[in-house]
Amino acid sequence: MGITMPVRRLFLGFISIAAVATLVACASNTSVPASLAGGTSARIGVLETTDLHTHVLSYDYYKLEPDLSGGLDRAATLIKQARREFTNSLLFDDGDTIQGTPLADYQALVARPKCNEELAIYKAMDTLDYDAGTIGNHEFNYGLDFLSQVTGTPYDVDGVPVEKCAGPNYPLVLSNVFSLKTGKPLYAPWRIITRNIAVTTPDGDTRKVPIRFGIVGFTPPQIMDWDRRHLEGKVRVMGDVEAAEKYVPEVRAAGADIVVALIHGGVNTSPYTDTMANAGWYLSKVPGIDIILLGHSHQKFPDAEDRHPRYSGLPGVDDTRGALNGVPAVMGDFHGKAIGVIDLALAYKGGHWQVDRQNTHAEVRMVRDSEGNSVAPDEAITTLVQPEHKATIAYVKTPIGHTDFAMNTWFVAAGGTSALQIVNMAQRAYVADFIETNMKKYAGIPVVSAASPFKAGFAGPNDYTAIPPGPLAIYSAADLYLYANTLTAVKTDGAGIRAWLEQSARWFNRIDPADKDTQQLTSSRVPTYNFDVIQGGITYDIDITRPAGQRIVDLRYNGEPVTGDMPFIVATNNYRAYGGGRFPGLDGSNVIFSAPDTNRAVIIDYIKHAGTLTRARFGNDRNWRFVKVKTAGPVVFTSASGKLDMARAAGINNVSLVHDNGDGTSVYGIDLDR
Repeated sequence: MGITMPVRRLFLGFISIAAVATLVACASNTSVPASLAGGTSARIGVLETTDLHTHVLSYDYYKLEPDLSGGLDRAATLIKQARREFTNSLLFDDGDTIQGTPLADYQALVARPKCNEELAIYKAMDTLDYDAGTIGNHEFNYGLDFLSQVTGTPYDVDGVPVEKCAGPNYPLVLSNVFSLKTGKPLYAPWRIITRNIAVTTPDGDTRKVPIRFGIVGFTPPQIMDWDRRHLEGKVRVMGDVEAAEKYVPEVRAAGADIVVALIHGGVNTSPYTDTMANAGWYLSKVPGIDIILLGHSHQKFPDAEDRHPRYSGLPGVDDTRGALNGVPAVMGDFHGKAIGVIDLALAYKGGHWQVDRQNTHAEVRMVRDSEGNSVAPDEAITTLVQPEHKATIAYVKTPIGHTDFAMNTWFVAAGGTSALQIVNMAQRAYVADFIETNMKKYAGIPVVSAASPFKAGFAGPNDYTAIPPGPLAIYSAADLYLYANTLTAVKTDGAGIRAWLEQSARWFNRIDPADKDTQQLTSSRVPTYNFDVIQGGITYDIDITRPAGQRIVDLRYNGEPVTGDMPFIVATNNYRAYGGGRFPGLDGSNVIFSAPDTNRAVIIDYIKHAGTLTRARFGNDRNWRFVKVKTAGPVVFTSASGKLDMARAAGINNVSLVHDNGDGTSVYGIDLDR
């Protein structure tokens, strides 16, 4: 259970500046004993989960089968192993906790818990006795009233009921989101938790002393874009660095010995702005922060042992020991695939505790090892959430239609649109019908639709949309559309369509036709959810021998060239429409309506009305292609193994198997001259 102490949870909540002096006086009563000698040391295991996204169990609700690569039930085993290793330990969660699986959607949208009931994810986390957590951007996806209820935190915000309901047993901190009504933080901007820590004195004796850990937390400021429909007019945000500069001095003044920053963000060394979503590198420069726990990016840090490390060579980044500008840092992957561990060394010098950076290091511990073996699940969690788990399975099995062809994203990089076309058709039909009924001033303007592959291999060989021919159920629609976005329509023009597609084409690396070495088709630095395919009469070619921003050629609508001033309405989602992915011209200013329905609900309803999906009508719109070019060397991409026949069935005849990686993925070649 982590740290052994007579009373585990002693919290000092956030307070006003006026009360700091009083608190400091009170805190002195529990300060480090005056007899504690300089040179006393402590070792603490600082453990992190992040981006769990309601992967409570190691189960794939899209395939209705176990997924042994992650899940909190298996991460819990790693947590308990680490606690046996460290005499002292702390456990934190870094956000994006309550959204991300059909279980999450079922509890938020179908069978909402009563006020006195906890979410399944929080019930499971409570068995692990977390010390604190923060709020991620996806926490806001279901609205403030839901978030207030399930986190047990009443908000004084317009339009949100003020009610104290059941939430997790650990405190939540959030330093950069404020109520517009009151100007006060939505959550406690900081907390101090006091833990009795076993320390070693210079003469080798062991004793326990209280150490006060100050906790601050940060969510991406771009929530105001991504979830504007829920947040606009209700809250405001502050940049991560600005919020840290405001509250870290407060928590220090209140008596914190060590300050832990929980940032739901990753590492970005680009010039800082107060809207930066991955500001961990800049937080490490804020005086007074001792430890940084990262998230949001769905990555591992440190990751120096990876085949393609993401952070090598960045200034001030130690990708081996895990540090940002000398400050210990860790990011524990996502979906319960791993935990982050900082082996934290503390030294008592000059009358206060400080981090011994030389003897501190971080690592990411995986649920599944390189041989494919997974740790066992924690059966206590498995048993605890069985009612919600079984109810979710029954829900996602609800039939909605039938398909005579496979819909997948295995070859989306080669032009396959089998899993995108039905999404675009559903979105386009909804927007066209809405305009015809409610917005006749837009009648006659072409309606097209944009969709991207949410699952296209980022998380490994099973991270692909893969729907076989046969019956379709709600879980099929969830596989097609992963997120709880809402349908949104924007008005643009031909120039805007071109710019939109140019941004999407950044997923592809620039190919040099004269290069005889192997070239990678796609960039690992561009997430697949930022590769939009626009359909509904739109056709275009992509010339990947050209620089980014100059690649879209022969852009047409219904066979006619698209001019810059030609008006269009694009069906998309709220994330993209309000600036997600930083697509040119998409900042919310050209939104013509935001639907109350989620994109997934729109797809489900469309499939129900269609009944049976045939490839001829719903799966043959390969509306974009690469400009033909002969390359001196091979051009390759990675996808799931054993899927070449699926490419052939979809009419993609210019790909070939290069070699099998032996880990469920294969390298495929693409002949750009065909």
